[in-house]
Amino acid sequence: MTPSVNLCLVLHNHQPIGNFEGVFEQAYQESYAPFLDVFEPFESLAISLHTSGPLMQWIADRHPEYIDRLRLLIDAGRVEILGGPIYEPILTMLPSRDRIGQIVAHTAWIEQHLGCRVTGMWTPERVWEPSLTADIAAAGIGYTVLDDGHFHAAGLTDNDLRGYFVTEDAGQIIRIFPGSERLRYTIPFAEVAETIDFCWQVAQQHPGAVLTFGDDGEKFGSWPETHDHVYRDGWLKSFFQALVENAGWLKSRTLASVVAQTSAAGKVYLPAGSYREMTRWALPTIRQQELEAATEAVADSELFEPLRPFIRGGFWSNFRVKYGESNEMYARMIGVSKKLLAAEEAGADPSELALARDHLYRGQCNCAYWHGTFGGVYLPHLRNAIFEHLIRADTLLDTAIAKLGQQHPVAAPFVTASSDDYDFDLMQEVRLDNESYSLWVAPGHGGRLYEWDLKRIGVNLLASMQRRPEPYHSAAADGVSAAAADAAVYDRFPRKSLMDHFWDPRVTLADVADGVAMERGDFVDLPYTAKLRRGTDRVQLQMRRDGNAWGLPVTITKAVTLLAGSDELTVTYLLEHLPTDRELHFAVEMNFAAMPAGADDRYFSDADGQKLGQLGERIDLEAADRLALNDQWLGLTVDLRLDRQSGIWAFPVETYSQSVDGFEPIHQSVCVMPHWSVRGDSAGRWAVQMTVRSAVAASGHVTEPRVRGLEVVG
Repeated sequence: MTPSVNLCLVLHNHQPIGNFEGVFEQAYQESYAPFLDVFEPFESLAISLHTSGPLMQWIADRHPEYIDRLRLLIDAGRVEILGGPIYEPILTMLPSRDRIGQIVAHTAWIEQHLGCRVTGMWTPERVWEPSLTADIAAAGIGYTVLDDGHFHAAGLTDNDLRGYFVTEDAGQIIRIFPGSERLRYTIPFAEVAETIDFCWQVAQQHPGAVLTFGDDGEKFGSWPETHDHVYRDGWLKSFFQALVENAGWLKSRTLASVVAQTSAAGKVYLPAGSYREMTRWALPTIRQQELEAATEAVADSELFEPLRPFIRGGFWSNFRVKYGESNEMYARMIGVSKKLLAAEEAGADPSELALARDHLYRGQCNCAYWHGTFGGVYLPHLRNAIFEHLIRADTLLDTAIAKLGQQHPVAAPFVTASSDDYDFDLMQEVRLDNESYSLWVAPGHGGRLYEWDLKRIGVNLLASMQRRPEPYHSAAADGVSAAAADAAVYDRFPRKSLMDHFWDPRVTLADVADGVAMERGDFVDLPYTAKLRRGTDRVQLQMRRDGNAWGLPVTITKAVTLLAGSDELTVTYLLEHLPTDRELHFAVEMNFAAMPAGADDRYFSDADGQKLGQLGERIDLEAADRLALNDQWLGLTVDLRLDRQSGIWAFPVETYSQSVDGFEPIHQSVCVMPHWSVRGDSAGRWAVQMTVRSAVAASGHVTEPRVRGLEVVG
């Protein structure tokens, strides 16, 4: 047979929910628009293009001329538009109904705005589990792209991967194209000739083969140093010219045309997995380092190459174990999804449910749920966006359900309390709600407050981040200085609120902020017993623990009270069995996220309203009974008041993570810690009451986000 090969170029363009406007615009100018500029004149070439919902909707709003250009290319048969879940979630973390719903919603948007039929899709981050097959088919999709590594793990070799394959689940069938890792590394980083030579070798050995390149479109201009390489230095134009010059044997094809004109290479059942790097990132840090070191040590062995396809890292879902903050978002998302289903079954207004569903789907965007080389779960603006949409969805659903007469009257003051295993750890958590707040408390973990939702502005004050070791923190890591590595501080516990500490008498603000203070009690993370008390206008969660401090038996009872119609939270502490002849150093840790540091309009203030410094500064107050955190951009003030004077420490919590610009600190939250030298009265008792109020100004910059392209599906 005459040597020939079909080359499918599949580009995936994406910006996550919550990313900054400037990042969208920069990526558009550096990558998306110039790619079309170079591609359009090569009229014989065709590609398959996936653009995620957040990005596509942004482009339609900000650059409608791009949409017009796409429609012309679609009509000419030069661009195939791929669908997928509209807001780019990891499909494996969603209930089946949301997998299908996300895919159908994106298909509907594409067909409405681009006027084309959608038959294939992009699988976000190529995270795969066999059960996806039936849901993808049920959503009307016939094929997708995964990495060749998925196929290697199933026992296939590179020589086998010269076409697409059929897979099946529960009697449902889809086709899967194996994306070539080699092409991912040569395009666009190697000389053009290297890619052409590789294709020629395959054409000679496997005439009529199909080769698939599937990767991020941002590598054509937005990745570091690629814009000059791809456009100014002419790599992309040279590549397209080479494809045209070799068109006699090298055919530029869309996935759709290959499916329509060629047969499958066979059937395959792929194990759960993702691309190679992702599986390693999902491992615990120590195990990740061990795997990388072991792999490097045996890489030169003659036995390594046959074993390499079967050397994999971890399972994507374990990001929810590695990062508890990821599990918090996931658990919140699953709860909203269940509530949406219940509202549908109860017959709630479909138009209200459509808006709630769109917020839910936005809150499933994958980027904040995991961490690899850059960003991810460490980026506060991405986590904040996830919580904003989940909070708004939850609030809309409460209203829709209330209209059915199943809960409190709409718009009337109310307060409720409930308990369940909300975060899937076999322990009961407690949720307290009124018009202003949703409060989530974990009695089984030190009675800590782990989520605090401000419903009006869709903000979780506890979308914080624990400081953890990462492989790149090592001074031996590429590009990391010893000084930068030494700056990393790690936390023993999550950065939440109502966490109860006993410190050494002479411990300082610096000791606590730098993570070197020794814990002298056993209250921070061990279980408290819990009782819920309900009144006509209030609910109270009372928690108690018989523990010890400095080896002495101490009992702490703390009561969290929420009133209907109130924007105040009251917390009362009672310490019992304290020694009467000595003092113990007691502190209550509270963390406040969502308010950035480093700006003059984000600051601390005292009881007189005097500014004490920016939120990124360390504050050490003596004999104080009030401290406020102010964010004028959000229009938010969080005011802490105490009924007895205390010392108050406040300091920023920063993580150190990699970015495209290097190793940098990221402000995660402000820790506020009232602390006292406590001595028991004649009965061995000591008490304090704290009141926290959040005030949202009408002039704040948080507004109800616009929802574009909303579709009521089903």
